[in-house]
Amino acid sequence: MSRDRQWRVEHSTPSLLGQTAVVTGATSGLGLQVALGLARRGARLLLPVRNPARGQAALDRLRAQHPDADVALIPMDLASLTSIQSGADEVARLTGRLDILVNNAGIMAPVHRLETQDGFEVQFGVNHLAHFALTAHLRPLLEASPQGGTVVTVASLAAAKNTLHFDDLQSRHHYSPFGAYQRSKLANLLFARELARRAGENGWNLHSRAAHPGWAATSILRNGQAASLPAPLGRVEQALGGAVLRVFGQSAAHGAEPLLYAALCPTARDGDYYGPQGKGERHGAPGPAHVPPAALKTSTAIRLWDVSERLTKTF
Repeated sequence: MSRDRQWRVEHSTPSLLGQTAVVTGATSGLGLQVALGLARRGARLLLPVRNPARGQAALDRLRAQHPDADVALIPMDLASLTSIQSGADEVARLTGRLDILVNNAGIMAPVHRLETQDGFEVQFGVNHLAHFALTAHLRPLLEASPQGGTVVTVASLAAAKNTLHFDDLQSRHHYSPFGAYQRSKLANLLFARELARRAGENGWNLHSRAAHPGWAATSILRNGQAASLPAPLGRVEQALGGAVLRVFGQSAAHGAEPLLYAALCPTARDGDYYGPQGKGERHGAPGPAHVPPAALKTSTAIRLWDVSERLTKTF
C-alpha cells in the first residue's frame, strides 16, 4: 500500500464534530483547501478575512460543497496588529475553545519593499509576526481544548534558502523580494519549533507543528510580484508561474495534504515538519520533511521569539 493510500485510509474520515478551527488565508489556494478538508470532517470554521467579497465567495464555495458546514467569517487584516487583536477577540466571543489553528496566509515577493500598518516589512510582518501575534492572542482558547489545540504553521521549501539577519529583519537597508520571502518562511519554521519547545517546557496545553505544501499551484503569486506589475504583465506572470507549478509541482488540493496531515495525523509529533514525499519534496504524499540547518538552531529560535515578542507586544 502506498504512503498516500495509507494516509487516506487512516485519516480521510476522522470526525471533527464539536471541534473548532481557525484557518488564515482561507479565501483561496491552500487555505481554502484546508478549510474544505476540515469542513468535510465536520469542524466548525472561523475564517479570518480581509476582503469581504473574497470571503463571501469562499463561504459560498464551502457551503456549495458542504451544505451543512458551520462557517463564520471574522474581519481581520493581518497587516495590522490592532486588527489581529480585534479578530482574536471576536473568535473568543464565538467560542470558548479552539482545537485547530492553521497559520497559512502569506505574501510572496512584492517587487518593491512594502510595509504593514505597524511599519514592518510586509512579508516578515504578515507571514511571521502576524501569525506570532494571532497565536499569542488565541493561546487561551487553544489551551482550553481538552486535548490541547494544535497549531500548524505553514513554512515553505524557501525556508532552506536563506538565514535571518537580525541587524536588518525589516529589510530597510537591503530589500530582495525573494530573499525577504525566504527569511519570512524560515521565521515560520523557527516559530513553530520554538512554540513546541516552549509549550513542553512551560506546560502549555497546546501542540505545534510545521508543514509545507511543496510546489503547489496557488494564488500566492497574486499577492506578490505579479500584483506589483502593470495589469497585463501581472496576468502573464501569474499564468506562467501557475503553469510552472502545475507542471513540476501539484495542485493546491494536494499541497494542502501535508497541512492536514500535520493537524490531524495521530502520529504527527510536536516540533516536527511535514511536507510532500516526492522528489525534492515538491509533490507527493504527505510525511516528514527535511528541516534545514538554519531552523535547527535553538539559539536563533529564541532570539527570533524575543524580537517577535517585543515587536508584537504578545506572549
